[in-house]
Amino acid sequence: MANLAKAFISGTVGAVVLTLIHETARRQVPRAPRMDIVGMRAIDRAMDGMGMHLLKRPQLRRAALAGDLLSNSLYYSAIPAATAGATWRRGLFLGALAGVGALALPERIGLGAPPDSGRPGNQLMTVAWYVIGGLATAAAANAYSRNRVPAASAI
Repeated sequence: MANLAKAFISGTVGAVVLTLIHETARRQVPRAPRMDIVGMRAIDRAMDGMGMHLLKRPQLRRAALAGDLLSNSLYYSAIPAATAGATWRRGLFLGALAGVGALALPERIGLGAPPDSGRPGNQLMTVAWYVIGGLATAAAANAYSRNRVPAASAI
C-alpha cells in the first residue's frame, strides 16, 4: 500500500507541475497550447450525451482542470520504478508519450484538434511540458525513496 501511495503522491507532483506550466503559459504566451480546451470539450460532450445541463464556461473550466489533475496524477503514478535510473527513464518516456498522445488522440476520439496544435512551436511545447511533468514525478519519487526511513530502523 505504501508503494501505491508513494506512486500517487509522486504522480500528483508531476500533474501539478504540468498544470502550473499550462496555466502560466495560457496567461502569458499568445497562442499557447490549450489542453484545457480539449478537457472542456470532453466534459461538455459527456454531459450532453447524458442529457445533463451544460455547465457555464467557468464551471466547465474548473471541472476540466480537476479532471486533468486527477487523470494526469493517475497516469504519472506509473513512473516510480525499483531504481532511481529506471524512474528517470520512465519519467522521460511516459512524459514524451503523454505529450505525443495529447497532440494525436483528441481528434481521433472526436474532441477535435487542440487549438493551434498544427504549429511546430506548440507541438514542441506540448511534448516538452508533459516531459517536465514526467521528470517532476521522477524527482519526487526518487526524493521520497531516498528520504524514506526503513521500517526496521524505526524500532
